[in-house]
Amino acid sequence: MENKKLESALEKWQNIQPLSDIDRERLSRRFTVDFNYNSNHIEGNTLTYGQTELLLLFGKVAGEADFRDYEEMKASNVGLKMMLTEATDTKQQLMQNFIRTLHQTLLREDYTVYRTLPGGVQTSYTIHAGQYKPRPNSVITRYGDRFEYASPEETPALMTDLVDWYNQAEAEGKMTPIELAILFHYRYIRIHPFEDGNGRIARLMVNYILSRHNLPMIVVRSRLKQAYIEALHQADLIVGVTPADGSHASLKQIRPFHKHMVNLITQEVENDVLFVTEKDENIWWYDGERIAFRTPTYAKILRELQIESNATLAYLQQEIGINRSALQKMLQLLQDKGYVQKDDNGAWRVFITPSV
Repeated sequence: MENKKLESALEKWQNIQPLSDIDRERLSRRFTVDFNYNSNHIEGNTLTYGQTELLLLFGKVAGEADFRDYEEMKASNVGLKMMLTEATDTKQQLMQNFIRTLHQTLLREDYTVYRTLPGGVQTSYTIHAGQYKPRPNSVITRYGDRFEYASPEETPALMTDLVDWYNQAEAEGKMTPIELAILFHYRYIRIHPFEDGNGRIARLMVNYILSRHNLPMIVVRSRLKQAYIEALHQADLIVGVTPADGSHASLKQIRPFHKHMVNLITQEVENDVLFVTEKDENIWWYDGERIAFRTPTYAKILRELQIESNATLAYLQQEIGINRSALQKMLQLLQDKGYVQKDDNGAWRVFITPSV
């Protein structure tokens, strides 16, 4: 096992199995919003947490956002469902075709990218959905240097190596599923087989491996993006810049990323256990964070808004018993945090989830 804290978290998770149908559904709804929002937000999607919930759970579009961001989020959820379906078939080995199909699902279709080069020269190229990259790709690190991924010529062979390695390692059982998931993520990222969507695929594949082994799935939170990227960078410094070395790296070589992911997984599992077991009217959850309100009045307001979406200030004053000024300040704070939102028709939407 990776460390004692993770072992303890997984033991607590096993101790609450099997989950009730209600708790399983609550976790599923929470994960659907959290995963899709964060994985896409890391890559620049502009939908808010509330917009994501309305779109994915209720099929509603609210507020201003780019049409492409809405379509991207819907496609992401289709990809998540596809991944979960594939993970249930534990007799079927991982295939490259599944990864390419997952990419096709996320990107939906080919699209053209337009760029302005130094000197004002216009250029364009096509991003291909479901196909390995036809041109080199790289990233500029925060230190200003260019980091190259596998070349288009190397990519098919390196992806074959990656998938073959995973299937063999899984069959041998010498590595834990968590070790497999973390190492697969790192090796995949060092190949960067597609022109776009590699981060989203990597995070889906981590959960494919965890789900396949009946472990709770995890969310890489966008608010922790810098720590996540830095952990990958620190592993790169140990492994070296050669793509083939990165795509065949050992768990020991990527220890900064391994440590980061183990801590992340531990926290996610612990939060899942708390989400299911902690029954307190004053405890709520929002985007993976446990919110303990200092006064029960906030919880009372939220519950009233859940019951009566068209609640007016006068109604809330009467039901909760606080003065208008204090009520307005508390409602404004809940709105500023993104926990609630008032739509154009005056109806309240609550995006924070109660523990009971």
